[in-house]
Amino acid sequence: MDRAGLLVRRFPVVVFLSILGLAVLPLPAAVGGAGPTVVASGLLSPRGLAIGAEGSFFVVEAGKGGARPCGVGPLGEMCVGRTGHLTHVSAGTLDRLIRLSSIALEDGSTAFGPHDVALSEAGPLFATIGLGGHLETREQFGQRGAMLGTLVRVTQAGRVRIIADLAAFEDENDPAGDGVDSDPYAILREGTRNIVTDAGGNSLLRVSDRGRIRTIAVFPNRDVDFEGEPFSMDSVPTGVVRGPDGALYVGELTGFPFPVGEARVYRVVPGQDPEVWATGFTNVIDIAFDAAGNLYVVEIAHNSLASDAPTGAVLRVSPDGSTTTVVLDQGLSFPTSVAIAENGNLLVTNCGVCPGDGEVLEIDVP
Repeated sequence: MDRAGLLVRRFPVVVFLSILGLAVLPLPAAVGGAGPTVVASGLLSPRGLAIGAEGSFFVVEAGKGGARPCGVGPLGEMCVGRTGHLTHVSAGTLDRLIRLSSIALEDGSTAFGPHDVALSEAGPLFATIGLGGHLETREQFGQRGAMLGTLVRVTQAGRVRIIADLAAFEDENDPAGDGVDSDPYAILREGTRNIVTDAGGNSLLRVSDRGRIRTIAVFPNRDVDFEGEPFSMDSVPTGVVRGPDGALYVGELTGFPFPVGEARVYRVVPGQDPEVWATGFTNVIDIAFDAAGNLYVVEIAHNSLASDAPTGAVLRVSPDGSTTTVVLDQGLSFPTSVAIAENGNLLVTNCGVCPGDGEVLEIDVP
């Protein structure tokens, strides 16, 4: 399928082009707790989170692209720069540790850059850097775009090294067999390996610290109704976590036409096909378990990315997957990630496609 077709199946262009015209609405109180508190602001398209020490946290910023080189990216004409960041936040203060590759539209919006971050026990940080294309897509952006479509390691001294080229793996293997397209998204760090979702390749990958990549699972297309006719919809895996039962759990964004209530959370055991664990979601972008076994689900668009005015939501799923409760379903504009803070509260990135207006919220959920 051509690039335009792949794009429409994942993210409608009109949604991203209109984001700067969408206001972030006043935030209501969370169910059973106090209203959200802004704990970081002024972020450049914030995406994944990782909890640090003493109440601090790390957040990756997908950036705002740059001046050159420019080329045909996942959303049309896009330009590259080193405006992606891995940022440490402590008491609301931003410490942008390193710069990473970022491509975006001319106005800096809708960036593809650092998507997620994970902290290892030994100290170094790991980050996925998105692409939304194939090797030829990346080549247009020269040296500044060399990290696109990769998994990188960041030392405490601030050195960055590419651990694995996930775009090249997709190009050579195409695990899902549905056309080459790579957008490394979420990362789960375990021991000396990383579990990564490729939202473009519809696959779940295991990546060793030596760069060896293996496919754990693929998420096939399925038919949904679109204007009265069956339509083959991409799965698009996003968030990945380890569940209390030892299995992997993966959230699903879904591709176009982004039907309301058709996104799923999958349970994955290596060597077996993904099993549907919970249903009824819309455009899931991230997931996280708390200590009690509740799963928190972030929907980037609670009313569908195909809506004229999409708004996000945070949901809570009971430990057995049978009951879903809305925690927050108003006031969120393109939330992109969730993490459980040391005090049990939720950290949620908001306006995750905004170049400068992104923020991190803390939600008190008893």
